[in-house]
Amino acid sequence: MMNTPHLQAFGRHLRKIRSEKNLSQEKLGLLSDLDRTYISAVERGKRNISLLNILRLADALEVSPATLMMFEEVADA
Repeated sequence: MMNTPHLQAFGRHLRKIRSEKNLSQEKLGLLSDLDRTYISAVERGKRNISLLNILRLADALEVSPATLMMFEEVADA
């Protein structure tokens, strides 16, 4: 399993957006056709998410894919 500062930063950003939309991981999973455990792993920085899954999540969250990618930059580890 991967666990890098970039994946962790993306995961924190995803969790923030999901929380702002008042969605549980379960509900986001249903809306995006992704498993809740996968979403949990992404939010914890444990999974290297694919472009297709970023698009699915953006659609489910009703945000642009660019919005998901606008997470705080991290220094190279």
